[in-house]
Amino acid sequence: LGFFFLDTDRALVLLEEYCKKLRKPEEQQLKKAIRKVMGIFRSSLFQALLGSFKKKATRHGTTSHTSMRAALACDVLGCPKD
Repeated sequence: LGFFFLDTDRALVLLEEYCKKLRKPEEQQLKKAIRKVMGIFRSSLFQALLGSFKKKATRHGTTSHTSMRAALACDVLGCPKD
């Protein structure tokens, strides 16, 4: 499951690089929105949710990208209990 956390870190790096390229006045609203997303990714709430999801996924043995998405969908939408 480490890939999920590395993907988050990588996304932050890529978003930061992209923001540096946004210099035109008409791009500032987009830059502001991206910075908000970055703040959410860095927030303690988001990190706590990731930690909680990691624990659930580990407990259920979901480690592939596909099973992670399925586990997340079940977590959000609810799935029948075994």
